[in-house]
Amino acid sequence: MLISMINQLKKLLFISLFNFSLFLILMIGVQNASNKTKINFFLIETINLPIGFIVGASFISGSITGGVLINNYKKTDI
Repeated sequence: MLISMINQLKKLLFISLFNFSLFLILMIGVQNASNKTKINFFLIETINLPIGFIVGASFISGSITGGVLINNYKKTDI
């Protein structure tokens, strides 16, 4: 049981570090972006954000969610 807990902690640490590094690369790459747009979320409108940031942030949040869900799914499956 302790070994499976350590393995799950390693997986979560890997997921966190990997996505944090992707986020840092995204921040560096988006500095020179000139195409900006607003997002309408129900009745709220966001500020002008670069399109690359929107796409990258969506990808990173999906990667985090998928990694955590798969890790939790495998935990209850055993």
